[in-house]
Amino acid sequence: MNRKISIGLIVLLSISACKQNNTMKNEVVAWPDASTPIAKIKNHERVIHGDTVNDPYYWMIDYFKKGADSADVVKYLEAENEYTAIMMKDTEPFQETLFQEMKGRIKEKDESVPYLKNGYYYYNRTEEGKQYYKVCRKKGSLDAAEEVLLDVDQLAQGHAYYALGGFSVSPDNKLLAYGVDTVSRREYVLQIKNLETGELLTDRIARTSGGAVWASDNQTIFYTSKNPVTLLSEKIKRHRLGTKETDDAVVYEEKDNTNYIGVDKSKNGEYIFIYSGGTLSSETRYLKADNPTGSFQVFQPRMKEVLYSVVALADRFLIVTNDQAQNFKVMESPLDKTTKENWKEYIAHRPDVLIEGVDEFEKFLVISERKAGLTNLAIRNLSDQSQHYMEFDEAAYTVYASANPEYHSEVLRYGYTSLVTPSSTFDYNMVSKEKTLMKQQEVLGGYDLKKYTTERIMAKAKDGTLVPISLVYKNGITKDGSAPLLLYAYGSYGSSMDPSFSSSRISLLDRGFIFAIAHIRGGEEMGRQWYEDGKMMKKINTFTDFIDCGQFLIDQKYTSPAHLYAQGGSAGGLLMGAVINMAPTLWNGVIAQVPFVDVVNTMLDESIPLTTNEYDEWGNPNNKEAYEYMKSYSPYENIEAKEYPNLLVTTGLHDSQVQYFEPAKWVAKLRATKIGKQVILLKTDMDYGHGGASGRFDYLKDVALTYAFLFKLEGIQP
Repeated sequence: MNRKISIGLIVLLSISACKQNNTMKNEVVAWPDASTPIAKIKNHERVIHGDTVNDPYYWMIDYFKKGADSADVVKYLEAENEYTAIMMKDTEPFQETLFQEMKGRIKEKDESVPYLKNGYYYYNRTEEGKQYYKVCRKKGSLDAAEEVLLDVDQLAQGHAYYALGGFSVSPDNKLLAYGVDTVSRREYVLQIKNLETGELLTDRIARTSGGAVWASDNQTIFYTSKNPVTLLSEKIKRHRLGTKETDDAVVYEEKDNTNYIGVDKSKNGEYIFIYSGGTLSSETRYLKADNPTGSFQVFQPRMKEVLYSVVALADRFLIVTNDQAQNFKVMESPLDKTTKENWKEYIAHRPDVLIEGVDEFEKFLVISERKAGLTNLAIRNLSDQSQHYMEFDEAAYTVYASANPEYHSEVLRYGYTSLVTPSSTFDYNMVSKEKTLMKQQEVLGGYDLKKYTTERIMAKAKDGTLVPISLVYKNGITKDGSAPLLLYAYGSYGSSMDPSFSSSRISLLDRGFIFAIAHIRGGEEMGRQWYEDGKMMKKINTFTDFIDCGQFLIDQKYTSPAHLYAQGGSAGGLLMGAVINMAPTLWNGVIAQVPFVDVVNTMLDESIPLTTNEYDEWGNPNNKEAYEYMKSYSPYENIEAKEYPNLLVTTGLHDSQVQYFEPAKWVAKLRATKIGKQVILLKTDMDYGHGGASGRFDYLKDVALTYAFLFKLEGIQP
């Protein structure tokens, strides 16, 4: 893999030629004349359903399967990193400028808005020059002395990656349970800290999901245990402080490997819940928190294609369910009779409103809803059942219930943001209906939202469906097709990509880019049917929606193919891979981050994390119909000898969600097959996983690389 790389400059087209015709591809780029890495060919046949497919890059899975005994894989990834560094070397000063620019907008010494729980105010604070934060609290009053519970800046020293997962204080406020991941595979070690002495207890539990739930006795915790190979959450265990991990009792074991499981506690502290759920159905078990050695009871046995979740009030349970209610409804049941025949309707199903969840308080219920693609909060008085909505003025925004751990509070803490409005935290008095801005993200350097415009427009998909697009740009953009535009989307798992503010995005907007989010099918922006129409055997709608949104933006003169760029990560990376196969000439450049691009092979391998959990999202290729449909769109399976747009692909060697070998194989096959002079760059972070760097500044280096790639393609100078 060690190749001699000569440096020279190739000017593909003159700048003047591009300026004369902005519909041409922007091949104005001076790229180094570097030899591309060439991956080894090792034939490997996949035979299923009478279909034989040769996969010459299957061997790249070796690091995942064999660990250290996979030198060829590491050499190839390092060669790709070297190639990317050479190709982008001339942008390094620009990348540093962008990094410092974006970092300079972040208030380094900062503090979150404190929230009250069980007599203490909890908050995080950051210090100048430090990558992480400190978890703190004050007793009874914000004027009280500060207790630093966890100094993450100190704990992270010596680790390339450090992340906390879960933060749970015992009911008596004396002990803290928290999880630590130093590898970036979302596999946490649970630890217990004595908050009175500052000492760590000897209790140390490996391979967990990170969180822990305390029983009322302050001595018992419940936690989720993971399979060390597949990383699936398989068991809920009970641990008593001071005992061996090997003695922990299994209180629940999930036999359905398509389900995720977890454990939680009701806000009023009365119940511990075990949740088991997949894409289509779910089940809840419950136990009184003051009876930790008791047996969990099934709330309602799982029902075919029915999801439900449970919250506890003082006198009843509320159940959010899609049972004969596609967009969900809210039911209620007595505390001692919880099965379905005892459920009564509390909030009816509405075909135009999606109920996303509820937050319970002693006297109020807050319902998180979504209508016509926009989020909203409904406040319901539990005594007289009166209800009102909060109102917001922007065309595209996001509002959500924030940290509200105090059951007896009459104040709702909520968050608000938009593409132009920095993240804001409000307190809303549910009795007086008065709201108070507690904090708005401070953007250093004099950010003025009035200098930017946000829009929400509707693009017509090829089947007539109207797809929302949220846009933001700096005032003064001319809609004549000459503006560069970055189109982002996700489109899977029912995850809605709501508009939100990014201070780093200012560096893109101030250099003339338009940023847009396509709210395509596969998400849940327009209700549950929006999700249903973008998964399984309707997955291709996700891809055609995105293509149609791109074409609509061109038709409306926001941009042109010479200046249109696309970005997506994880399942959004699958989207990127699919659309460049289906419409390669529509984009000048594409950024695929940790992309899920080898769909068939991954979904056939049950040893790979997430595979079995996601059969109801993508299909099970062991079934012929699902296999053939999946193969028809899987990016890796559909690479052809044609011109592709310029590509920047990123991944992490320790990624637990989308393994590194998927983008590596994809890039190798694209290089060997495509025609044309467009570049393909692959950058593998050898220390991190799916979420990238853990420090609050390090991730900006990846953003700077991404922006430098776009600016290079556009001919934008520092």
